[in-house]
Amino acid sequence: MHRLLFSILAAGLLPVSAGGAQAPQKTSQLPTATPAAQPAEAKAVPGVPPQAHPLEPADLQAFFDGVFPLQLERSDVAGASVLVMQNGNVLFRKGYGFADLTAKKAVDPDSTVFRLASISKLFTWVSVMQLEEQGKLDLDTDVNRYLDFRIQPAFNKPVTLRNLMTHTGGFEEVLDDIIVLDPKKQPTLRDDLIDNQPRRLFPPGVIPAYSNYGVGVASYIVQRISGEPFEQYVQDHIFTPLGMTHSSFYQPIQKSLAGFVSEGYRSSTLKPAVGFEMLNPVGAGGLSSTAADMGRFGQALLNGGELDGKRILRPETLALMWTPQFRASDQLPPICMGFYQDWRNGLRWIGHEGDLIAFHSLFFVEPTQKIVLFVSYNSAGGGSQPRPEIIDFFSDRNFPGAPRVEFLKTPANQLKAIDGTYQTTRRADSTKLRLMNVFDQARARVDKDGVLHLGEVKDLRGHPIQWKPIGKDLWQNEDGQQRVFGIRDDGGRVVRIAFDFPGIQLERVPWYEDSRFVGWTAGSSLGILALVVLATLIRLGRRIFLRRRPRLELQPGTIRLTLGPRIAAFCWVILLGTILIFFVSQGDDLMPPTPAWFKWFVLMNWAAGIAIFFSIFAVAAGIRIWWREETRRITKIKFSLAGLSCLVLCWFSIVWRVIGPAHRI
Repeated sequence: MHRLLFSILAAGLLPVSAGGAQAPQKTSQLPTATPAAQPAEAKAVPGVPPQAHPLEPADLQAFFDGVFPLQLERSDVAGASVLVMQNGNVLFRKGYGFADLTAKKAVDPDSTVFRLASISKLFTWVSVMQLEEQGKLDLDTDVNRYLDFRIQPAFNKPVTLRNLMTHTGGFEEVLDDIIVLDPKKQPTLRDDLIDNQPRRLFPPGVIPAYSNYGVGVASYIVQRISGEPFEQYVQDHIFTPLGMTHSSFYQPIQKSLAGFVSEGYRSSTLKPAVGFEMLNPVGAGGLSSTAADMGRFGQALLNGGELDGKRILRPETLALMWTPQFRASDQLPPICMGFYQDWRNGLRWIGHEGDLIAFHSLFFVEPTQKIVLFVSYNSAGGGSQPRPEIIDFFSDRNFPGAPRVEFLKTPANQLKAIDGTYQTTRRADSTKLRLMNVFDQARARVDKDGVLHLGEVKDLRGHPIQWKPIGKDLWQNEDGQQRVFGIRDDGGRVVRIAFDFPGIQLERVPWYEDSRFVGWTAGSSLGILALVVLATLIRLGRRIFLRRRPRLELQPGTIRLTLGPRIAAFCWVILLGTILIFFVSQGDDLMPPTPAWFKWFVLMNWAAGIAIFFSIFAVAAGIRIWWREETRRITKIKFSLAGLSCLVLCWFSIVWRVIGPAHRI
């Protein structure tokens, strides 16, 4: 993910880029977004840029030797591998730290194999375009034409390969079997896609919702059309021609390469290694490779699809792949055909990043400067801060001179349209993980000075980011180059927020799903029922331990809660309290979920079902009490509050999937 996305993730707000070669395109075939606002008001401020460091081996070594040891120590990372090339020449290639802490095996950039996760997607899209070159695939036809199972219809519009390339297929997030550590439990590509087909949240081609599943479908299409297993297809048509001798999509990796694979470490290098993470579907994240091999792939891309006389793509095909396909505003980096851009200091990096539990990597090329940049870390700590630092530090050191803009003095009341609560478009909706959406919302707020605050998003220094307007609905980090853009619907209402990772947006949440409303109503209801539980336990304790004391007499017209409301209260407090304690206690070790959770989901459904059953009696009692004569008002209110609290928690459990599918994640 992009650095701003990582800031959002780190803040707990979300449940997982030089002018590229351009080519004419059929704009009628491209996905469309809300028309981009042109920030004509933003004006460059003249100034003398800092002195650029020379892009040469000695300077790069001094730079990386200063950065990487600090990163590894600060972020508890075992090892890293880095490569920089320009004009086909290796300027810097080095390993830092250890591939295996126990054996004290050092990282070797030529032979140490790292797990590259979503960088895999680039190889899937190159494979697709190879078949498109041969006339075997049409990027703009229904993908069901190429499958032996069916993507279920939705929105009366088919999903195309172009949609999958731009992450605009509209799929919700699914995490069943996304990471498997036991080879015996590894599903086939076909079975994984059939068993875990997600619902569609959005019409195709309209809203980006980053989707591993969509890329998996594309990799299966490659397998079907070529007649080769996807892993073997990439081996024969990309790795072998390019001389990528330490690269593979096989999971687990073939025995000839197994001894070169780096261990991966979770949240602390003091813990045992994670093991070989098999990511499903394979085309979305199964790649294993080295810094040296990725340098060969990057150079082939910069050479127009050819390396050492071996061609994997035609130049015009690669140019098309680097042509922007989808973005909310032309002032934000676009997603191209599988590749996405990252802008810094006028550079147009294009490539991809990748994340597993332990491995965090980036692979970008800069076509104008003919640069290849690759970095991979083998520990969980490499993701949120070290990796984003590299592309920023590298760009600032060697290509300084960020374009400065003039922040607008727009009155705050004219900027309030963006105010609201938002959730990511990449989210679970029909599964148990929908519950996480309550905790992953971001609040956008414009203060009296016209500064936009977006949740708890922070920069790499840990400072809250302040966004200032530079155009209509366009905002920029006051101290950086990241931007966000408010997307309006036909009625002029801001409904989504785009930022400089084009594969995801933030979508406005309706008031009844706003975490503040949900938290207040569900929390108050749970608190009321907790008081019912506490009062019941106190009375029970008095009966057991204070038997000789006279029993407290009730005032006339006072009635204690009946058995139904009390049982419902116990059920809800135990169920929701257990869920809350579990998620808080597990922390970073909780994700990703596994099928081992299913038995607990079944138990959760039974518990929620029992709670809902007894809630019927609580609601009924809360209604009937008002027709009972000579009953004190406080008693009626007590019964009604208990019944209303049970009703609210029934709504909460159904809407947020506390009770729901037990065998889908």
